Amino acid sequence: MSVVTRFAPSPTGRLHVGNIRTALHNALFARKHGGQFLLRIDDTDRERSTAAFDQAIRDDLAWLGLTADRAVRQSERFDLYEREFQRLKATGRVYACYETPEELDLRRKVLLGRGLPPVYERKPGDAPVPGGRSPHWRFRLDHDRPIVWTDLIRGEQRFDPMLLSDPVVRREDGSWLYLLPSVIDDADLAVTHIVRGEDHVSNSAAQIQMFEALGAEPPQFAHEALLVAAEGKLSKRLGAYGIAQVRESGLEPMALLSVLARIGTSRPVEPFASLASLASDFDFAGFGRAPAHFDPHEVELVNARLLHALDYRAIADRLPEGATEQDWLLLRPNLARLSDAGDWLAVLHGDLDPPELGHEDRLLAKEAAATASQLDWTADPWARLTAALRDSTGRKGRELFHPLRLALTGRDSGPQMAGLVEAMGKERAVQRLHAAATR
Repeated sequence: MSVVTRFAPSPTGRLHVGNIRTALHNALFARKHGGQFLLRIDDTDRERSTAAFDQAIRDDLAWLGLTADRAVRQSERFDLYEREFQRLKATGRVYACYETPEELDLRRKVLLGRGLPPVYERKPGDAPVPGGRSPHWRFRLDHDRPIVWTDLIRGEQRFDPMLLSDPVVRREDGSWLYLLPSVIDDADLAVTHIVRGEDHVSNSAAQIQMFEALGAEPPQFAHEALLVAAEGKLSKRLGAYGIAQVRESGLEPMALLSVLARIGTSRPVEPFASLASLASDFDFAGFGRAPAHFDPHEVELVNARLLHALDYRAIADRLPEGATEQDWLLLRPNLARLSDAGDWLAVLHGDLDPPELGHEDRLLAKEAAATASQLDWTADPWARLTAALRDSTGRKGRELFHPLRLALTGRDSGPQMAGLVEAMGKERAVQRLHAAATR
């Protein structure tokens, strides 16, 4: 069987981190098994769906590298839905209902008050049809047998259909709800695996019967524990965290994907340089039932680890013009974001405003400039410079190194000074020491 997965967002907003996680897991599972990853835009909500959000979803997925093998829009498939709906109607698997929302709400409250499950009560076939009302349509669940499947994450799932309401599949105005068009699409597109959140488990129970009513083999399901904020509860901040935040923060797409591939599993979060390596490592067997805790700070940490391991060839075309492999190897151990490289390249090869030093530190910079001008810059100039200054001034440790770092780089911290000093060259180093001493 060729694996086919799908990601089915609604174009009513931007993708957030929970959506991205679902898309990623579908893409990784398909890639691992040499299958197809489909994008289905669920735009049946004509009032809220927009072309701008549709394009934004596609752009975000492309930036992440999660390019679909095929893309469809539900708004272009209404003829298919109508044809299959009429087929189900002819066999009695969908039926008309006329209750108002107020009537349904009142009946639910009555059932709950009696200690009964608030399940929709079917009307007799000869029940009178209220005048002046258009029907909504429900799918008739088969009550004669339990609904059972083996979930790839949750194991055996068993539902008594008597405890489920016949789901509404079409509104009074003829518009579609999610459940039936999704099943029709999955059957038509030969989707073999549905990967989504555990909040869809009861939907899957009803949809399995829909697949069977359409004469289609139900796909396999993997229902993942929901994503929660690191503090342990759902958060508006979590719902708003998406590609825009990642890009504005200067983070690598693979940093986010590396975190989302592993949180919620029994395996540690590690930086992965490519989707191919993530896919080869992906396995639903490692997923747990506990909520998956997402922390944006973890993405930042993984981003730094990812950069620290990147070869120059993998990053050269994204570095500022003129950056050499030697520059990259020197700077990468200290980078948190790739954008930081440009600032450090200015330290190596550009002009800096001299820092404001105290009187004693300016004297140190003056002596350092005189000493540096006499050094052989090809033989570990930083070690020789600091050794000479230690002897002549009696300074050592931070008292010696910190003002020299400030004078030479304009920074309180950064890469090892030995490499920086050698890379910036003798002339630039002497000039900066002199400028700091005379400011």
